[in-house]
Amino acid sequence: MMNVQTMSLKEVERAGLAALSRELGAVGLIRFLQLFETGYGDYTTERHQWLDDQSLDEVLARIKASRRTEE
Repeated sequence: MMNVQTMSLKEVERAGLAALSRELGAVGLIRFLQLFETGYGDYTTERHQWLDDQSLDEVLARIKASRRTEE
């Protein structure tokens, strides 16, 4: 068993990624890591740019249309 108290942060990271890969597989590991992607930009400002000129009915219509094309 590893002694994480004596491991460097890089060693802990490497061991953690290996455990995730072993348990989840490569695709599962990637999907897990994507949960913590911080992204970039200012979502609140950008959201206002997208939505301020649209009514709630217009937004809902676009969502419904998008869902129909995914089926």
